[in-house]
Amino acid sequence: MAFDHQKIEKKWQQIWEQNRVGETKETPGADALYYLIMFPYPSGAGLHVGHVESYAAVDILARMKRMQGKNVLFPIGYDAFGLPAENYAVKTGVHPAETTQKAIATFHKQMQSIGLSFDWSREISTADPSYYKWTQRLFLLLYQNDLAYRAKAPVNWCNGCQTVLANEQVVDGKCERCSTVVIQKELEQWFFRITKYADRLLAGLDGIDWPEKIKAMQRNWIGRSEGVEIEFRGLHGEMTGEKGRERVHEAEFSIPVFTTRPDTLFGVSYIVLAPEHPLVDELTTVDNRDAVVAYRDAARKKSELERTQLEKEKSGVFIGSYARHPLTGEEVPIWISDYVLMNYGTGAVMGVPAHDERDFAFAGRYALPVRQVIAPPAGAEHDFHAGAYTDAGVLVNSDAFDGQTSDQAKTAIAIELESNNKGKRVVRYRVRDWLVSRQRYWGAPIPIVWCEACGAQPVPLKDLPVELPRDVDFKPTGQSPLVDSKAFHDVVCPKCGTAARRESDTMDTFVDSSWYYLRYCDPHNADAFASADNVKYWAPVDLYVGGAEHAVLHLLYSRFFAYALHDLGYLEFEEPFLKLRNQGLILGPDGEKMSKSKGNVINPDDVVAEYGADAIRLYEMFMGPLEDAKPWSTEGVVGVRRFLEKVWKLSERVGDGHDDAMTRLVHKTVKKVTEDLDAMKFNTAIAQMMTCTNALSELDVVPREGFEMFVRVLAPFAPH
Repeated sequence: MAFDHQKIEKKWQQIWEQNRVGETKETPGADALYYLIMFPYPSGAGLHVGHVESYAAVDILARMKRMQGKNVLFPIGYDAFGLPAENYAVKTGVHPAETTQKAIATFHKQMQSIGLSFDWSREISTADPSYYKWTQRLFLLLYQNDLAYRAKAPVNWCNGCQTVLANEQVVDGKCERCSTVVIQKELEQWFFRITKYADRLLAGLDGIDWPEKIKAMQRNWIGRSEGVEIEFRGLHGEMTGEKGRERVHEAEFSIPVFTTRPDTLFGVSYIVLAPEHPLVDELTTVDNRDAVVAYRDAARKKSELERTQLEKEKSGVFIGSYARHPLTGEEVPIWISDYVLMNYGTGAVMGVPAHDERDFAFAGRYALPVRQVIAPPAGAEHDFHAGAYTDAGVLVNSDAFDGQTSDQAKTAIAIELESNNKGKRVVRYRVRDWLVSRQRYWGAPIPIVWCEACGAQPVPLKDLPVELPRDVDFKPTGQSPLVDSKAFHDVVCPKCGTAARRESDTMDTFVDSSWYYLRYCDPHNADAFASADNVKYWAPVDLYVGGAEHAVLHLLYSRFFAYALHDLGYLEFEEPFLKLRNQGLILGPDGEKMSKSKGNVINPDDVVAEYGADAIRLYEMFMGPLEDAKPWSTEGVVGVRRFLEKVWKLSERVGDGHDDAMTRLVHKTVKKVTEDLDAMKFNTAIAQMMTCTNALSELDVVPREGFEMFVRVLAPFAPH
């Protein structure tokens, strides 16, 4: 009998659906496991072979653990909000809700076609009001506990998408969605106070089983730095200009500067402010004002990446004012330069040309003094005319600190500054608070009402969800499309009852995906995001598999949410994902990343139709280690298909009998496959099964007991 994969798959998929295979209950006393894949954005293109790789991997593990008697939760849902559906609506006029539902139906059908044993009863969509009701509730929880706030700040603006982008959504200075160069704008925006958790998020990485590269990326993104904040103070209202001493303002000013190298303090020859620094207007002298205004206008048109590229020639303008060096009392000129960003540190840096490459280039261009204050260790030499010496060493030209090592001087100079109230030791972070407001339609509305008398007021819980209206024009204008919907916008203040308006921005889609794993625990609960008992039964997630590209986006945000919900009494744990693994890219047959423009895209539907669902599952697991990038090979799929046909033919020769050598080989195979799956070494497990199959094929009669054991081992990989 021929191996008719289409007939076999249809039969078993119907049986699984009728018997609701994969559904889980919170069975008391059962050994519960929570296995999860990063849920997909339901694009119109449908499932791709990269989805199949991670989905099949976790499905295999879930099936194996169920066979071992575990109670395994393996759910699925859809990250359904976002710009692609809205941009498609702009082009076609088709509402995002319609295109999203159509795409979800396609994904559902495709995932069933490859035999994934999801608990379909827990299927969710972040664009469903019954889901984003709880996204809005979580926003209010953060708002009411001072973890969500609104502030004016320089933000990343994409003219292509006409919306604000989080720092993590800017790649090489461009919008990750449309590749438009990102510029800086100052706008009122909503933020989540993730910086409050910076130290705990760093410490928590030590206790979770994640790839080291992902931990390193999060540590780098959080960017904890220990240093000193030094006060460069003003000259009591008198500044030295080109026309001699002139009074600029009445009050003494102070410019805080953060540095991790206080040992270089005696080498400071200038200070640089960000063009946006609030003191620039106050400190710019009349003679320098025109040049400063022109420079600030030019800086405003540059992206953050353009301003900070190391290879970019440094430019700046002297504003005409000076500050006092905190230890020497020397006058230090104040400049502005676009390589300093207002939203990093204090928006001011001290220029130490002899010991910083960027400062060296800046000083060279503007003929500023270069003062060596760190000497290389004994025996080492450095040409200070050729470039900066940036390593540690021994202090010189530093008054009482001469002869101290850099480490000694860092502490000694910090103590000196603190004793004179001119500085303090501080910890700074690279990570900034999470900007969550978006000027687009297809996202969860922010549940805030604005009242002229009462200010920002949270929407009462009884009025959640705040649903998206349908009477909108999707065309991006730089403000949310919700602004023009009177039905949405015009409300009464929940506090005083007078006319008010709703917040018109929507939330970043990463807010939706930062807590979705909790909703799977109790997806139909109308009274809570999930019952405490169900969350306690399933969470945290035991195994999470998805792309490494989410290291400082979704994964960091999810951790922040879990820590915050723990502190607010909603979760007993802090870390949401105990074990994380990343799948590698499936490359095109040419070894390049798959793309329509290159014509190297493989459609999984075509592979399933021609070779079968079990073939694509097995092949993608056999290509190599899960975490590696691997080129697609149709010949490889053909080879796996032949393996399945060989197993099928073995079933026709099964009979009674016993073969000691074969029994030992089958037992060895069971042991190795089990161990390899526990280690997520799918390719070596399959190789062992192929070895076993080849040996069984040499027998005239295949012992029933051994073959049944072998089939049970193969079943998680090839369930049909």
